[in-house]
Amino acid sequence: MILSIKNTFTEIGNATLFAKQFFKEVFIPPYEAKEFLKQCYVIGYKSLPLVAITGFIMGLVLTLQSRPTLVQFGAESWLPGMVALSLIREIAPVITALICAGKISSGIGAELGSMKVTEQIDAMEVSAINPYNYLVVTRILACTLMVPLLVFFADAIGIFGGYIGVNIHGDVNFYRYMSQIIQSLEFLDLIPATIKTFFFGFFIGMIGCFKGFNASNGTESVGKAANSAVVTASLSIFILDMVAVQITDLFFVQ
Repeated sequence: MILSIKNTFTEIGNATLFAKQFFKEVFIPPYEAKEFLKQCYVIGYKSLPLVAITGFIMGLVLTLQSRPTLVQFGAESWLPGMVALSLIREIAPVITALICAGKISSGIGAELGSMKVTEQIDAMEVSAINPYNYLVVTRILACTLMVPLLVFFADAIGIFGGYIGVNIHGDVNFYRYMSQIIQSLEFLDLIPATIKTFFFGFFIGMIGCFKGFNASNGTESVGKAANSAVVTASLSIFILDMVAVQITDLFFVQ
């Protein structure tokens, strides 16, 4: 057990040094703009269908599950605002980040792990190419930028799913539905939820790159890197969300 704890702290220390190197390399040219745009396409655009389906189901199911309780108290009119607040503040950011951890972080871990095992990263160093700048910086920046955009997309699709759910048992036009949502939302509801999504994206990209970049020799380590990236990124999302909720409670909740 002591050895396991020691290995855990060693892993955390190595990950911290890995992240420190990112903040140093991100400002050092050359800037790999083409690779960055390619990763934005792979990470962001190709994740849209999965995020759209998940967001729609979240909004629809949350509406259908919440409606009976609100009807009992004669508060059915609060349903659109409650669904929108729940999605924007907590559900959409966390669920979307977990989906990205499973899809993106594992993909990055497996890709970089296979490059490490097949010595492609060593070949880049021999060719006078900075592999950290080309492989790691671009992917972490793309994740940091794309995950918040995916969360915004999930918010919009989830609200639309809530509209469909409201109209299954009623007849509410879209203008009235959106008016109730806008009236229930405040600007401060968006700030903490938006800020934490950037941290989610950074940790998803950083953990995936760290696990893949440090994969040991052997094809078996590629699968281990991908699996470890998913587990660690998912756990970090819950920890970051817990910290974000505490900070929000201190500074934003009156």
